[in-house]
This record gives sequence, structure tokens and C-alpha cells, in this order.
Amino acid sequence: MSSPRNDSDASGVTPEGVSWLASAGTYPRSTLSHWAERPDAPVVLPCGVVFDVVSAPAIFGRRMLDRLWEDGPGSGPVAEFRGRMLLFAAPGTAQRLPALMEWEEWAAARGTRTDGVPPLLCHGTGDAVTVPAPTPCSGARWLVAPDARHPWLPGPEVLLWAAVRAARAAVRISIFPPADRDANVYDVSRRR
Repeated sequence: MSSPRNDSDASGVTPEGVSWLASAGTYPRSTLSHWAERPDAPVVLPCGVVFDVVSAPAIFGRRMLDRLWEDGPGSGPVAEFRGRMLLFAAPGTAQRLPALMEWEEWAAARGTRTDGVPPLLCHGTGDAVTVPAPTPCSGARWLVAPDARHPWLPGPEVLLWAAVRAARAAVRISIFPPADRDANVYDVSRRR
């Protein structure tokens, strides 16, 4: 299992991690050759066989990642690309996670106390994602780099758990109803 990398870490992607990423492509040797020539070039890889990807806005994704490492089992590889956090997950997660979120009444909660909870984008069979290069480059980077030929990947239940806890931590819950925005408010602290 990988561990979170220090932001000053150059990358942390090992040759085994590079091989694992390349194995997701239709032509793994071509991907390896491409990275040998241009180690700082991101590539587009298909999801659904080697990994699925759950994409979250960067701040919410960081909260999920914190929950995974502070209170849970850790995470698989995690990348940041164009303001999104890409959490690499076990194949099949993209199909199962939305159903679990619906069962958890995630969608029903939107528009109430959890307005700040962003939708998670699940990429699985038939989808592809841009994967950061093995070496650091601008615009994309590994937060938890692949470092094994078969890294541990969280399943849908683990990611649901992290998302629910991240959402709860981000939302302040009150037993009092929200204030009426049109109500007249008087400052009674200045009474004589």
C-alpha cells in the first residue's frame, strides 16, 4: 500500500508503478516507450480493467483523502489534475459507487444541509482519464504515487465511507432551523 507523499517529493512513481499504469492501456509497450522518450508527458488511459477512477473537486477530494489516511485503510494511487482529485479505485467501483450513494440518500440530501457536497464523477468501463506522467510536470501531479505492480485499490464501500465522512466534516449541522432571511433583526445589545 502506498502512503501519502510529501508535497516536496519529486514523484514517487516507481518502475513497478509505471508498469502497472501502462498495463491499463491497449498497447502497454507503446505507453512505456512513450514515457521512456517523454517521462514528463501525461497520457490518457482507459478505465475499467486495471482500475476505475473517482474524480472529485480538489478540496472535497483532499478531505476524502484525509479521511482515508487518518481514520481508514489508506488509499490507492491519487493524482491531481485540472482542479480535480483522481482517486484510483478497484475495477467495478464506478458502476457500484453511484448505487451506494443513492442508497445512502446522497442525492436526496442535496438541496438541504449538504449543499456543499459536490457530485463525484465515476469513470469505469468505456471511460478514459488523463494520468499524470511518472516524473513531475506542470498541471498534473501524483499525491499518492503508484509504487507497486499491483497496488491496493479501495472499493466502492471504502470510498463511500470516505465521502460521507468528508461531507459530514465539511457541513456544520444545527438542531435549530435556518434563520428567515427576510426577518427584521434588531440589535438588542444596545438597550438602555
